[in-house]
Amino acid sequence: MENRHKAGIYEKYIKRLLDIVCSLVFLLLFWWLYLVIGLLVGIKLGRPILFKQARPGKNEEIFHMYKFRTMTDKKDGAGKLLPDEKRLTHFGSLLRSLSLDELPEIWLILTGKMSVVGPRPLLPRYLERYNEHQRRRHEVRPGLTGYAQVHGRNALSWEEKFNLDVWYVDHMSFFVDLKILFDTVKTVVKREGISSGTSVTMEEFMGTSGIESK
Repeated sequence: MENRHKAGIYEKYIKRLLDIVCSLVFLLLFWWLYLVIGLLVGIKLGRPILFKQARPGKNEEIFHMYKFRTMTDKKDGAGKLLPDEKRLTHFGSLLRSLSLDELPEIWLILTGKMSVVGPRPLLPRYLERYNEHQRRRHEVRPGLTGYAQVHGRNALSWEEKFNLDVWYVDHMSFFVDLKILFDTVKTVVKREGISSGTSVTMEEFMGTSGIESK
């Protein structure tokens, strides 16, 4: 059995304080941006403006994550939703490429459900598919951005992504977080890794046999 990491001084006393300060300052400075994006989403994609979905956080505690909506509700003749690539509009794709659809998560950082930096929160049904190593990504708060997001994002395989997540859990520090934030800006500007090789988002994770490690 793999040992759980031990939280250091930075994680225990500093990281949460920085999360509160950064999220609060951002919300105070850019509240108007939420209004603009919300208005445009309502006009171009309709209601609801926000996409809500359950996600597992630290210690696998389930919370609700919010994003700005990027897809339509178009359905086929049988009433089934069309594939993602057919429902993702140009406007929605632009929001995703600039990571503007993620802005509602800033509130979750302020309330303590998420952190500025950490493994991205995925779907609850993946919990039973993780191996022991991959499950360690839930030993810390999920993040708005993370180590995997600046090293390939959706262009990575699931195994590569999880290995990077666990690396972060074991190497979390102020300077690691700072570098991830700088790299995040570069990744967003370059619009890298938005899609996987075969999907506009990321294929579903179906599980991995054995324990992968980096």
